[in-house]
This record gives sequence, structure tokens and C-alpha cells, in this order.
Amino acid sequence: MMVRYVARNPRVAARELGGEMVIMSAVDSTLYELDDVATAIWKAVDGVTPLHEVIERKLCVEYDIPPEVAAPDVERFVEELAGHGILLVSDQPILDSSQKASATP
Repeated sequence: MMVRYVARNPRVAARELGGEMVIMSAVDSTLYELDDVATAIWKAVDGVTPLHEVIERKLCVEYDIPPEVAAPDVERFVEELAGHGILLVSDQPILDSSQKASATP
């Protein structure tokens, strides 16, 4: 299994309204409204936690669904938002500038 890391793109504007995220793409200024499950994914991806752990430890627990049911939907969602430049995906942890500074001795 390939380990994937997902982070929110710091170049997008995002606000939580009524428990759901509203995000504006920096690429084309399109607005995206995320439902409660998509908002939970958005909040949980931090660039350093592997996606499979986000699915198993956060989504499956919070929504009481098995990983084999959740994983394909989460993967599609991540790929869709990554395609719009809203999420960043890598096979290595994605560190922002503050994390890089604190990780350097």
C-alpha cells in the first residue's frame, strides 16, 4: 500500500460557516461548499498524518463506517480537490514553513 500525505493548500481561502467549510480555489476563484464529512476530512488532513490513518482513526470512528467503505470515497474526494489545487498530495510528509523551521536543529 502506498502511503499518501494530504495537506490543505495554504493559498486557498477557507472559512467554516455553520459547521461546514466554504473554500475558494486560488486557481480559478471557484467556491466549494463542503458537507460535514468533507469538512471533517478538510480539518483532519495536516500533511504529516498518512491519509489511511486519517480515514481509520478519524472518519471511521466519527462516522462509524468500516475503512474499506470509507477509503474509496475519501480517495476520490482528495483527488478531486487536489485536481483543483485545494489539497496537496505527496508520498512524503508535507511540511509548511513553520514545521520546517521547528524540525531543523
